[in-house]
Amino acid sequence: MTLETASPILIVDDYGTMLKIMRNLLKQLGYENVDDASNGAAALEKVQAKQYHLIISDWNMEPMTGYELLIKVRQSANNATTPFIMVTAESKSENILAARKAGVSNYLVKPFNAVTLKAKIDQVFGQRAA
Repeated sequence: MTLETASPILIVDDYGTMLKIMRNLLKQLGYENVDDASNGAAALEKVQAKQYHLIISDWNMEPMTGYELLIKVRQSANNATTPFIMVTAESKSENILAARKAGVSNYLVKPFNAVTLKAKIDQVFGQRAA
């Protein structure tokens, strides 16, 4: 299974520049149907209102972190299996383990480029097909 270029994607980051970078990278990869949210709480509202095929979220945000968003998304019957890629500037093993336990689909360490992003997306959708 692959992520279709028309599939709705939600990107979440409290840093506006990072949202622009992620949107541009996704556009380079052919994904045009991209919504964004500036924090976990705003993202949760969007997730409850629309079915996304992929969520890409920063870990460190206020008032709701990407980790807290992941837990809420996994608790929702509609979104329990929605692919979720966590983005972070730090690759602490305890964070990676916590995110895995909470059901993260993949992990992306900043900075990253379109090739790395595509590889992570392909891994996630390759895993789902298996």
